[in-house]
Amino acid sequence: MEKRNDDMFLKAVFPGKYIQGEGALDELPRIVKLLGKRGLILASRTVKNKILAAHTKELAAEKIAIEEFQRECCEKELSRLAEIISRNKIDILVGMGGGKTIDTAKIASDRAGIPVIIVPTIASTDAPCSGCAVIYSEDGVFESVYYQKMNPQVVLVDTGVIANAPTRFLVSGMGDALATWFEARSCERTKSKNECGGLSTMTGLNLAKLCYDTLLTYGSAAKLANEKHIVTPAFNHIVEANILLSGIGFESSGLAAAHSIHNGLTALEETHSFYHGEKVAFGTLTGLHLTDASPVEINSAFSFCEEIGLPTTFADIGLQSPPIEANC
Repeated sequence: MEKRNDDMFLKAVFPGKYIQGEGALDELPRIVKLLGKRGLILASRTVKNKILAAHTKELAAEKIAIEEFQRECCEKELSRLAEIISRNKIDILVGMGGGKTIDTAKIASDRAGIPVIIVPTIASTDAPCSGCAVIYSEDGVFESVYYQKMNPQVVLVDTGVIANAPTRFLVSGMGDALATWFEARSCERTKSKNECGGLSTMTGLNLAKLCYDTLLTYGSAAKLANEKHIVTPAFNHIVEANILLSGIGFESSGLAAAHSIHNGLTALEETHSFYHGEKVAFGTLTGLHLTDASPVEINSAFSFCEEIGLPTTFADIGLQSPPIEANC
């Protein structure tokens, strides 16, 4: 049989199950038991102390242990976690917290060959639904993208938890999601491969566009709801856009200039205090100029960033005097 070039196939990926709503965290023990017998939650320090502390006995009764994430998704942390999984015969891993906690859980579960449940406690990136993760150095500099064999089995989103997180996280998530449509469109126009190694489906492209439309329609209202720590329809829409629509959209349609610019910015120490989505938003605006987008489109994206508080200048991401080096 003649071998075909599968780079030209249409490809899309999705999480096995997506659950979103107030109080959804109560479903976690039941879902863990559906997938394994001995579970481990990898949780950030804040999550461990402020969210899981009240559930310690309940989780222990279900043979679900808690391990504190050590701040960076790097090989040192991955090796530490692999040893814990092996020693304790863990057969289901839960990643609970922000983007780097989630990425570490996804990679560790993939290497161990066990299912993973992702429980984002902030809506700051589109990492929860994806089958890829970023590995950094111990100092937080981008090193590589790691692709898992499968996307997470379950993504569990408790909007009550997310509504009580600092608003800056939700805004950063909107910055990450802002890039989704523009990068998807760029990949579709140039027939570039998506993160699945193929071409985008109509589903991927339309979800990416819906993501952008949702941001412009509900972004400001969702930010206001987050500031008041309440769950409203607008807040629900933006959480879904940040996590599900952007997650499927970027992975099934592709990445372009915005994320490349973000990766380069991580090498500059001045930017380390800024979140992933904040730097991606800056990269999105830059990418629109690089691709000669229409003034109307550039103004629309720029105005959105200004309205909800995303970076629009070098100074906004800590680069008061950005280094300019020309290598010919």
